[in-house]
Amino acid sequence: MSLHAKVLGNLAPWRDAPAWRVAFSGGLDSTVLLHLLAGLAQREALPPLSALHIHHGLQAAADAWPAHCRRQCEEWGVPLQVQAVEVEPGASVERAARDARYAAFATALGAGELLLTAQHRDDQAETLLFRLLRGAGTRGLAAMPQSRPLGGGQLLRPLLQCSRDELEAYAAEHRLTWIEDPSNADDRYARNYLRHQVMPALRARWPQAAASMARSAVLLGESALLLDELAQLDLAPARAPSAFGWLPMPSLALAPLRDLSEARQRNALRAWLRPLTAMPDAEHWVGWQALLSAAVDAAPIWRLAAGELHRADERLWWLAGDWLRTPALPAVAPQANQVLPLPGNGSVRIEGRLSGGGEWRLGYRQGGEVMNLPGRGHRDLKRLLNERQVPAFVRGRLPLLLCDGEVRAVANLSGLDGPVDGQSRLSWQPPPCDPGLSW
Repeated sequence: MSLHAKVLGNLAPWRDAPAWRVAFSGGLDSTVLLHLLAGLAQREALPPLSALHIHHGLQAAADAWPAHCRRQCEEWGVPLQVQAVEVEPGASVERAARDARYAAFATALGAGELLLTAQHRDDQAETLLFRLLRGAGTRGLAAMPQSRPLGGGQLLRPLLQCSRDELEAYAAEHRLTWIEDPSNADDRYARNYLRHQVMPALRARWPQAAASMARSAVLLGESALLLDELAQLDLAPARAPSAFGWLPMPSLALAPLRDLSEARQRNALRAWLRPLTAMPDAEHWVGWQALLSAAVDAAPIWRLAAGELHRADERLWWLAGDWLRTPALPAVAPQANQVLPLPGNGSVRIEGRLSGGGEWRLGYRQGGEVMNLPGRGHRDLKRLLNERQVPAFVRGRLPLLLCDGEVRAVANLSGLDGPVDGQSRLSWQPPPCDPGLSW
């Protein structure tokens, strides 16, 4: 099958997209892809075609690349957008540059638009080998997907079943010119070492190595999808709502997870935690076992990269952001029917009116508080919270309404959220469980 036929076949489901945008570095692979599509656009009814060049500014030679890309795009009648990005310093320049590049792609992509990148079969084999050497699991070894959501649109790799030899043959046939990035020859970079030292040795012994590895990546991708489906089946009974619907953090009932094998527990938790934090390595999973096996009356915590997993009354709770910090005592005086911000702890509202005299204030539990309940007399606040099975991580930040030092209301707990005269109610909007959001 010709290169044209392969690309058109892969693009067939996307012919109705509002636009096709090619990630155009000016290198061999993206030059072939853009030239091929520009030619097809002359003969086929395709969505509007344009190119996007990301300028990383990491080396002096790169300053000339936008001009080269402009000349090529003018010659082929393709509109070009050049976007400069800042690469954050860090241990891996490759990863930082990739993160900056894809962030720019996501921002530039309009709703429903398609970003086309030029990774090919040999890139896929290198990715699989690189991740294998890093100890990746099934999901990581699936390497690069053919397509995935990006920004408001989709990313598609139409050359993923094509070899580098095919691209080189196409470039030679059409006498294309392209940029040679000097950094691609630097074997200090892990991927370059694999490309120049390891893959040639593998191909010399096994000529079909790249094709076989790319096929394995496809099969591993199918396995990853099946594991994700199994995870969702296992998580479904654990997603039963908690008794505290006003708490904003993700949570799971623990009992359904306890019934699973250890491997299925880890698979389900990976699927649940993936949007929340970086995955723990194999050794760090001992924290899950410690959380699971802790005593019934314990409040164990599993600390992860972006937050903490707490166990409270046979339920798992994910905490991040302000929930990991002790809130400051509110300095604001309570006022009825107004939203009052609490430093690092969301906000409260006193609905109704504060009747009688005395000094009213907002506070948090310090220990030893009592509350006067109709028909029950004075009751220790700690015992009342135990009766309601309030999670331990909530108790120290649950807003209290006090008058002359006596607790008159505990926010959000029915029957405890207002003074005995029923004239008011204390309502709390907890802080979001998000590392990037706070008061």
